[in-house]
This record gives sequence, C-alpha cells and structure tokens, in this order.
Amino acid sequence: MGDKDTYSVPPLQQPHRHTFILLHGRGSNGQSFGSGLVNSPLAPPTKASAKSEPHATAAAAAETLRTAFPHARFVFPTAPRTSVALYRGRATHQWFDSWKLDPPATEREYLQAPGLGDTTRRLHALLESEIASVPGGAASVVLGGLSQGCAAALVATLLWEGGRLGAVVGMCGWLPYAARMSEEVKDALASNGEGEDDIFERGEDDRPRHRSKDPMTVAITWLREELQLGTTSGPKSALTKSIPVFLGHGVQDARVNIILGRTAGQCLSDLGADVTCVEYEALGHWYSPNMLRDMADFIWKETGWTP
Repeated sequence: MGDKDTYSVPPLQQPHRHTFILLHGRGSNGQSFGSGLVNSPLAPPTKASAKSEPHATAAAAAETLRTAFPHARFVFPTAPRTSVALYRGRATHQWFDSWKLDPPATEREYLQAPGLGDTTRRLHALLESEIASVPGGAASVVLGGLSQGCAAALVATLLWEGGRLGAVVGMCGWLPYAARMSEEVKDALASNGEGEDDIFERGEDDRPRHRSKDPMTVAITWLREELQLGTTSGPKSALTKSIPVFLGHGVQDARVNIILGRTAGQCLSDLGADVTCVEYEALGHWYSPNMLRDMADFIWKETGWTP
C-alpha cells in the first residue's frame, strides 16, 4: 500500500513470508511506535516452552520480534491528525475520537463511529494489500496494536470478511462498544426464546429481515450498522471466531484500566472468539519483555510458522 504515512521494516531474511500490521496509540505515529517495538527485547523463553514447542531453537535465539520472525515485514501505519473532543478540539494522531476511558467507558460513544468507520476501511485495504504480497495469504498476516491501536484492530477484525488471519494481538487496549454489543446479544437471545432462530424484523426498506441468534453475528451486524459499513456477503461469524486473539495488559495501567481489558476479553469470549488474555502484575500502560515473549510464543503456536 503506497501510504507515505506508513513506516515499514523489511524482513531480516528473504524471502518475505509473513507480515505484521501493528497500530500505535493516540498521540504517537507509526515510525515512533514501530522503531521502538521491533527492537525491544523479548524475555528469555520459559523452560517449559523451550522444551515443548516446535520453534524451541528459534525461540531460544530470538532477542527481538525481528529476530523471532526474520522473514516478516513489519508495517506501522500512522493515524490521521484529527480534532480530539476530550482535548477541547486540539488535534493529534488518533484512529478515532473518544471520550474518557473511565470504566465502563460508555460515555459519548457516538464520538467513535466516524473515525472507526474510516479506520476499518483503511485497515481492510491494507490487509488486502499485504495478503496479496505473501505466499500464505491471510494466514501469513498478523494484525494488532497498542492502546487505541488495539481497540481499532479489534473492531477491524470483527468486521473483516477476507480470509482467516494468522492471529490478532492487542496490548493495553479495550474493545469499543463492548457493553452495547453484549446488550444487543442479550436482547436478541431474549426476544423469541433462547436458541430459536425464527424471528424477523423490518429493515429500512420495510422488508422482513432475519435476525440471527448467533452472538457473533448479532454483534457484527449491529457494529456494521453503527459504523455505517455495508457488507456484500453478510457477517462471517465462523471466520471471526476462527481467528486467534491475544490480549496482554498491565495490571497497573493508569491510562486504560485493566477492567477495560478484562471486559474486552470477556466480551470477545462471549461472542465465541478464540481469545487468550494475559495480565502482567507490575506493568503499566506499555509492553514488556515478558508480554512480547508471550505474544511471540502465541503467534508461533497458533500459526505454525517456522523461522
């Protein structure tokens, strides 16, 4: 994707087999976030993983994400500079606007929709471009982010209709509209008896519209409507459920409360997603060597990639 605001780090070794698309948080940019992340140290592998995992030799030698995945290109897009309502209109790089993140972070949720819609379109286009550049297709691509970048990546994943991604990884983030999606699912299940699937509603064209009882389908349908994103094939809930998700969060996070991270994990799990959540006791609003090690091990395990 020819985006001048995207910072890319080429593979250490050829051929190019995998791609990571990772999003920065509010107020940062692709180069600042990416240059630090790819060179940050990984914690040494645990004895258990070093003995049991097929990538044990590579894991022991890996010191950074680049050396852990030497055939991967790392892509770090930069969010546009837009006005921040919370900052009284001052502009900064952000994937979408939002209000205070005090749990449950449901105040003024309407601020999120325009930016999340635009960001989702951009990320889907970037995914399609990167998928076309690697031999394994979608399974060779990982999407993720930090803080607001994590939030944007999770929404883009829920609304993704392409092939099954290799994995999705989030650091110190949250899931926008988690409470609203959970409420929509609750209402759908209660509307005509839990487990039944024969209720119809009226759409905008006044024609009957089938309403699914599958939690993931209900959530995706509502989210698409909220962000005003169309679909050509209908929600692909089975696809979304099949993508493994890793969420790491510091317990001492003062910017994005750990409660929001837990809520994100619980909501995704309730929707049927394959999600793994790991908490780090002494960590604040950032990643750590242990988190990066766990993330790398998770990707190796879930994708089956070889160094």
